[in-house]
Amino acid sequence: MFNTTLKQCKPLQIKTLLQYRNVTFASKHKLVVTAQFHSCLCRHRQDFFKNARTHSTQSDQHRQKVVIETTEPKIVIDNKVLPDEKLIDEKTLQEFWKRKVLPYVQLARWDRPIGVYLLYWPCTWSIALGSLPGNVPLGASLQAAGLFLAGAGLMRGAGCTINDLWDKDVDRQVERTKNRPLVSGAITDKQAIAFLGVQLSLALGILLQLNCYSVLLGAGSMLFVITYPLAKRYTNYPQIFLGATFNWGALLGYSAVQGTIDPAVCGPLYLGALAWTVVYDTIYAHQDKEDDARIGMKSTALTFGAHTKPLLSGTLAASAACLAGVGHAAALGWPYYAALAAAGARAGHQIYSLDVNNPDDCAKKFKSNSLFGLIILLGILGGGYSQYIENRQKNRGKEDLNLTKSCVFS
Repeated sequence: MFNTTLKQCKPLQIKTLLQYRNVTFASKHKLVVTAQFHSCLCRHRQDFFKNARTHSTQSDQHRQKVVIETTEPKIVIDNKVLPDEKLIDEKTLQEFWKRKVLPYVQLARWDRPIGVYLLYWPCTWSIALGSLPGNVPLGASLQAAGLFLAGAGLMRGAGCTINDLWDKDVDRQVERTKNRPLVSGAITDKQAIAFLGVQLSLALGILLQLNCYSVLLGAGSMLFVITYPLAKRYTNYPQIFLGATFNWGALLGYSAVQGTIDPAVCGPLYLGALAWTVVYDTIYAHQDKEDDARIGMKSTALTFGAHTKPLLSGTLAASAACLAGVGHAAALGWPYYAALAAAGARAGHQIYSLDVNNPDDCAKKFKSNSLFGLIILLGILGGGYSQYIENRQKNRGKEDLNLTKSCVFS
């Protein structure tokens, strides 16, 4: 029995076993062997079998069955079970994730993807509108959508990293942000800057997949990305600066497909998306308004104050008007206007039911804005479907592939 059990032990466990006097082998079948050891297992083999005591409440026949069916035994030393190597590996991986990886995920806010969605939806609106002329293959539009999704994740992460580098001392004084990685010391400033460099390099690699016009247009957004965190220090309307930064994709998506922008379509699309951002980020800012007021930070939540609901309603109306102008300029059908009405009604109810003094309600309402973006996208697809199919039939075989050709890698 002991030899069979011993053969199933790992060399590392046997080596540890020989260093102890009292060793107990146990399996799940309650078979226990207790022995006295000194230094050499071979030298005292006869003494072992002489002194070993075998205890079992089972018959000899059942003990024989245990030897055949037993799982890998555990070594119990001084009533402590030696950890299995698999458990050690899992624990090591968990510790590595917690200490080395998770802080960077939290710094880029990848553990809270709502920001990526809100950044991505205007890009999809623009790509869908840019595809309506039907002069590029469907695959090119889908490829652009995939590139913009990856770019949205990277640029949102880069923006959050820049924001935390600027606001480290501010975040320390705000209850909701006091445990962020740069504040807690989980990541140093140098590590954050290196991480920022990696994100921006990868984002640049994605941008260079687009046509040259889009590369130049995309590079222009970096001024907003870098300086936005300063807006909350010097203006009462930092959400407008965030909207200008966050919705650059409303311009870039169209140019990625068409090689340029159409001001009649992209202009109101950009302004409508900007106004929408002011709505949802003002709701978001109400979570921190007391801390912001105490430390001197500015926001539309503080600026609007008791007039938040009527002012947000006016901003939402301006957004809806701009998006309606997009539908007219792009000759979209009735499904688009139905979707716009549904999204506007939902956002209006959100403002009406908002409790600006309840941080949990503000957070919940903020996150729900992703559905607004999805509804608008579905409206563009539904309202432009007939037009797209007709234009594709006219341009089949005549596609201008130069419109989507990479500026660098073509």
